[in-house]
Amino acid sequence: MQYFPDAHRNLDIAEINRAVESAFADHGRALVQMPPKMYVTLPTGDFRTMPAYLPSLSIAGVKVVNVHPDNPKKGLPTVMALTIILDIATGQPTAILNATRLTNLRTGAAGAIAAKYLSPKKDVVIGLIGTGQQARAQVMAIAQELRLREVRVWSRNPVNAESFAAGLHMPECHSVSIEQACDCDLLVTTTPSRSPIVKSEWIHEGTHINAIGADAPGKEELDPHILKRSTVFVDDPVQAVHSGEVNVPITTGVFTRDEIAGTLGEVVIGMKRRRSPEEITVFDSTGLAIQDLAIAKIAMQHGTSIDLSFP
Repeated sequence: MQYFPDAHRNLDIAEINRAVESAFADHGRALVQMPPKMYVTLPTGDFRTMPAYLPSLSIAGVKVVNVHPDNPKKGLPTVMALTIILDIATGQPTAILNATRLTNLRTGAAGAIAAKYLSPKKDVVIGLIGTGQQARAQVMAIAQELRLREVRVWSRNPVNAESFAAGLHMPECHSVSIEQACDCDLLVTTTPSRSPIVKSEWIHEGTHINAIGADAPGKEELDPHILKRSTVFVDDPVQAVHSGEVNVPITTGVFTRDEIAGTLGEVVIGMKRRRSPEEITVFDSTGLAIQDLAIAKIAMQHGTSIDLSFP
């Protein structure tokens, strides 16, 4: 068995985007096995287990990933992860990957693929709500698919927004008010908020939104009326209803499962699409285990490994 401690190094973002795009296409064609992720709630966070089998890449495995929002105060990442790869023929563990950075990269890629297919423009002003690691991953991945004319950044802490904007090293990247960040072509939300912070009146026609932060029951970043005005696509319906951006509005009866327009996989294979330039679209991302397998396949080809005895 091999251990890949630096699996995130030397990875090409464009290659990751294509691998994740292919995995979504397989999902849209129902060619994968992927039970919904299972949550275990802890006093200050949670961890999830995410198993899957991706036949097109001949890879199977499971990721264990935590989310602890207060970790940065302790000098730790909010999200940390470990992926175990199993031999398809025998079930023997063949590899373990440090998937903390890989998780950021594959979620960024999911947002990039959603933007590629659902943004009405290829030359965009992007607004960022939140300035954590995932915000940066979204920008880097989306920049492979669209031209970023301007980046508008908002954080509850203005110092964080200013630092993030400076760190991107892009000439048209600015710290702005939340209303200004929402006045954009492509909005990306990456906060752990448990109450809506983006108001419906701030979102104009033709906006595409990547709703990334709501990844557990009770989390919610968008005013539910935004969903009512929008065409909503999810990565996986079961996971989204349980723990995505739609979970609270469905629980409270503001939104219904029947109002979900389809999955990103269905968009990728052409079954579903944006209907007009004026339409507001939302991609509700919860994170799929097949994304983890797709990026693990690349990481094992490029990363260095340590042999571990097993059994």
